[in-house]
Amino acid sequence: MPELFGHTRAHVGARHALITPDNHVSSSLPGFSGATAVVLVSPAMGARVAQTLVTFQSGGSARVAAGDAQTFGYVMEGAALVAVGSKRRRLKAGGFFYCPAGLEWSLLSPRKGTRVTLFQKAYAPLPGVRAPRAILGDQSRVKGTPFLGDPVANLQVLLPDEPAFDMAVNIFAYQPGGHLPFVEVHIMEHGLVMLSGEGVYRLEDSWYPVRAGDAVWMAPYCAQWFVAMGKVPARYLYYKDVNRAPL
Repeated sequence: MPELFGHTRAHVGARHALITPDNHVSSSLPGFSGATAVVLVSPAMGARVAQTLVTFQSGGSARVAAGDAQTFGYVMEGAALVAVGSKRRRLKAGGFFYCPAGLEWSLLSPRKGTRVTLFQKAYAPLPGVRAPRAILGDQSRVKGTPFLGDPVANLQVLLPDEPAFDMAVNIFAYQPGGHLPFVEVHIMEHGLVMLSGEGVYRLEDSWYPVRAGDAVWMAPYCAQWFVAMGKVPARYLYYKDVNRAPL
């Protein structure tokens, strides 16, 4: 009974964080009813992005008014009717949506136990470039490619790599033993959730065992590396900021 001694795998530091399902505490969010929300990453810890896990009861809903924030949502389990502006589609596990800043979105008629991961951030307009469009999609229809030619590491790019988009959301899948080819150090910030499997994440000078359900935050220039371990493939969903000048 490690909880009796205050044991946890969680760590929250100035430049990276790991939060596990055992640490979750729910919050009440405007526009959400019949649902529990766990804010895993936010500006309160120094991040520039918010990452939230929402679990819906039968009859629950989300109705979010238009504002300065853009939202990417990924259905981790269950199904629901999602509307972004005038677009509507019932999304099941693996489905995703993108709502640009200035549009409202809603999630209705969820199956009991539906879980959705949200990434939200303020949009940075690019002069001379039209705002990004709304998207409703499914990761099963997104072709993956070997990362840097490595057949045991597969990358699916869920949002268009176009100047209008200042955020990217991808799925990385590794066969057991697969790993990032080098320790990455870069300007992009990450919010991440493990979808399946397990492995070890190096964050700066610490190594953390991670598994399905764990959330990770990495600040800009946080040294990072991952290796998949165990007997099944490891997959994670992650956000990064893109397509904007550093100044």
